[in-house]
This record gives sequence, C-alpha cells and structure tokens, in this order.
Amino acid sequence: MRKDIEFNADGVTLRGWFYKPKKGKGPFPCVVMAHGFSGVKEMGLDKYAEVFAAAGICVLVYDNRCLGTSDGQPRAEIDPVWQRRDYRSAITFAQMQKEVDPKRIGVWGTSYTGGTVCAVAALDRRVKCVVSQVPFMRGHHNLQQFLPIGAVEGFQQMLDEDRARRVRGEPSMYMKICSLDPNEPHVFPGSATYNFIHHYANQDPKCTWENRVTLRSIEYLGEYDVMGYMEYISPTPLLMIVAEVDTTTPTDIALSCFAKVQGPKALHVIKSDHYAAYIEKFDETSGAARDWFVKHL
Repeated sequence: MRKDIEFNADGVTLRGWFYKPKKGKGPFPCVVMAHGFSGVKEMGLDKYAEVFAAAGICVLVYDNRCLGTSDGQPRAEIDPVWQRRDYRSAITFAQMQKEVDPKRIGVWGTSYTGGTVCAVAALDRRVKCVVSQVPFMRGHHNLQQFLPIGAVEGFQQMLDEDRARRVRGEPSMYMKICSLDPNEPHVFPGSATYNFIHHYANQDPKCTWENRVTLRSIEYLGEYDVMGYMEYISPTPLLMIVAEVDTTTPTDIALSCFAKVQGPKALHVIKSDHYAAYIEKFDETSGAARDWFVKHL
C-alpha cells in the first residue's frame, strides 16, 4: 500500500513514498523518516517502512533536499539545519493525510538524521515518539576520531580554500563520498561505506544516489552538534539504537548524548559495526524500532 508523494518544504519540493497499513481501520499513527548523510530512500528505507506498516503504522519516507528525487540546489548539498526544518514540514504533510491521526506522530532517523530527529523531537512537541539509529551527534568530536591525525591540517586548508572560492562568487567544489582508492580524495575512508552504498546502488538501476558532496556540506558536518538539544527531548520517549563497535558514528559520542536525556528512554545495543544495522542486523534494528513505535504511538 505505497504511493508516491511530494510536498512543499519552504519552497522546495521534496518527494518520497507514503505507506498505509493493509489491515485495520484508521486513522493510524504515522512515522516520518529520511536517510542519513547522502543516503537516498532506495537504500533500505523501504524495508523499514514495510516493517512499520505491517504493524499498523503509516509511514512517510522522503529524500532530503538536494538529494535523490527531491528538488533543491546545489545538488548533493547536505545542510543539517535545513534537514531538521524539512522533517518538520514532513510532519505537517503527514498530519494532513486522511489516513493519519495527527496526534500520533513519530520520527525515525539514522546516522546523520539519527541526530537530526533528536533535535526535531526537542523542538517540536507534535512528535510523540522518536527512534535514533546509529546516530551522528557531534560533528567536531566525530571528525576528531574519524580523521587520521595527519590529515587534520590539510582537511582544514581544503575547507578554507573552498570558502575563499565561495567568497569570490564561485560554487563550492565537490568531493567523492567514498572510494576504494586510498589516494583519491573522498569523505569516508576505507571500504565499509563504499561496500554499504554499492550494496544498494549496484543492485538498483533506478537508485538516485550520487557519489559526491559539496565541500560546504563537509563544513556543515563539522558544525553539526545536537548535544544541547538532548535535555529537551523529555518527556517524548526516545529509543537510541547504537552499534557496539561503531567507527563511523562513534558509540561513545552517542552514549554521552543519550545520558543527557532524562527519560522516558531506552538503549538498544547491537553487537556489530555501523553498517550492519541496515543489513545483517536489520531484523533486530527494525524490530526494536517497530516495538517502540507500537508501544508509544
């Protein structure tokens, strides 16, 4: 029971899917969800949505602005502030659907949007339940752990040079998201991100993912920090799903943010790395999220 949808988000058209449960009588609760850094909805979000819909929940899945099938310029620009605002526009659109109970809205986010939904839940009391999966929470601290120590100086120089280009009126340059060539500049080193993304991109000829991102997006990534929002999530129930060995969005950073939440809250730890949350541990992560939404929505 899936249909294509589009909605206006402050002048930008965002596109995605709307799922309605096959059984039961509405109006139903609804979960709003979008993918993480550079991810598009075809990268496994349909599977999560199907699990939630089978439990009697409507689901609104969409591509973040400037990515996938959604509009927005420049392409492959990832602005976490706008993504936070777009979640709130998506909530409004979901509330307008006749199948949806507007008072029973949940949000789900993963990796980059795993932090975003925490901020949304803190800011928007229409959110009655939140699931944050393997979340990216504090950009500066994340980069300190993520970047090889010898690359820090060159990394900052790259961003400074890009800002100089923009001040001259030139567009931000692009960098690849991932590569198997260690000598080619790219955002996420190693094979883990490459293998995860191409697990989907190689199988789906219609996959809209692009292997590029603006350098300005990387600057935004360093500014991203949701720690200050965590104490304001309560009393909205939060489930945080973290990977025991996460070198992409380090586990200790997520746990330090989780500790700031007064509750109600729950922590689910999967014995894996970051990307196994979507594939090898999918049944576990989707089931935990489903049960949380069913309980609180």
